[in-house]
Amino acid sequence: MSPLNRRQFIGAVAAGAAVLTPFRSPAAESTPAAGRKVRLGLIGCGWYGMVNVNAAFKAGGVEVVAICDIDRTHLDESAAAIEKLQGTRPRAFKSYEEMIGSHGLEAVIIATPPHWHALQLIACVQRGLDVYCEKPLFYDIREGRAMVQAVAKSDRIVQVGFQRRQSPAYQAVKKFIDEGNLGRVVQAEAQINFTAGLLNPAPVAPPPSLDWDLWCGPGPLIPYSLQVGHKSWRLEKTSGQGHLYDWGIHLIDAARMILGEKAPKAVSATGGIFQLKDRITTPDTLTAQIEFERCPLTWRHRLWGSEEHSPETNNGIFFYGEKGTVFVSDAKWSFTPRGKNAERTTTELKADLGLLHMVEFLAAVRSRKPASCTVEEAHLSTSIVKLAMIAYEAGTRITWDGKSEQIVGNEAAARLLKREYRAPFKHPGKV
Repeated sequence: MSPLNRRQFIGAVAAGAAVLTPFRSPAAESTPAAGRKVRLGLIGCGWYGMVNVNAAFKAGGVEVVAICDIDRTHLDESAAAIEKLQGTRPRAFKSYEEMIGSHGLEAVIIATPPHWHALQLIACVQRGLDVYCEKPLFYDIREGRAMVQAVAKSDRIVQVGFQRRQSPAYQAVKKFIDEGNLGRVVQAEAQINFTAGLLNPAPVAPPPSLDWDLWCGPGPLIPYSLQVGHKSWRLEKTSGQGHLYDWGIHLIDAARMILGEKAPKAVSATGGIFQLKDRITTPDTLTAQIEFERCPLTWRHRLWGSEEHSPETNNGIFFYGEKGTVFVSDAKWSFTPRGKNAERTTTELKADLGLLHMVEFLAAVRSRKPASCTVEEAHLSTSIVKLAMIAYEAGTRITWDGKSEQIVGNEAAARLLKREYRAPFKHPGKV
């Protein structure tokens, strides 16, 4: 590496280590436990709901006063775990409407599958509650627009769970590219490959503790199986919508922010279920092309045979520029300048991303200053992965008008922008 490039690289690393980038909200610099306790509720007491609760306790200055789940076992186990953490047992509810209507709540963590997010988030902000909502933000794009409008009408703080925005590595790469060290970015590529852990997909009776009809909610009522249930719903078309939608969205969001992009011009996708037929309902192999104004972003995933060849790049983003190549993952990034035998420089920048994201949310609730991942930002990123899944289902490249949020010249694909709700649920969005 030339001396100039080395100085540029070291400068960017130092900036990343100091976490000085536009990604961070000033609220995140506040002392986490400063001031009064924030009175929290939790909707969705499964694995990641409790991950978020534990992050809130680690951040400090919170009391969980109410929790909600449609599985009695999850509800009881989470209530007991929270009681051990804070000394008092939270009130327990099956109905989220009943929970958010109870007294003493100030903010709510939503950690249900995404087909429930729209109804729950809108109900919370209309009740005057701040919200930390897990990603993906929504199931369909018309839900997302309704969520943006509901939050805009309120004065509520909303943070969406794109925790990788807190990564010093991603922040350092943004600064490095913004300062021109990569030259013109010609192409970006993102991927998260891993071998999916699957259970039996055969229909069986749901456990007595679970209201499966209510779990399916506004989506179609599908047979219960151990595979979907509380486990791999992320790979089920009617709920999680697949690996790109659930996990890839983290890297799509990070790439969009690094590139400074908003909506894409067009999206195409191809793939299929080649190895896991009859076990999942979303592609185990997928390539999507997202055409931004600045450069194209390619997504690839494979849920089988994925870790043998190059595990060091299984999860991350490549940026190919005129002056070299950057690769970035959650806690590490590298720069390889152009030229034969060029020296690659790599640095690690580790942080507890979930904790930082929760700290920022709680600080924003106290200060009434916006958190960094607003509902508008989350809507943009979630729309991209939804458009990719629409392009995959439609089998064609789709042109997107980001201003009007319409698919251009393809009525069949445009119908997939909104899913009809199952009665008695009513979709909050417009056609």
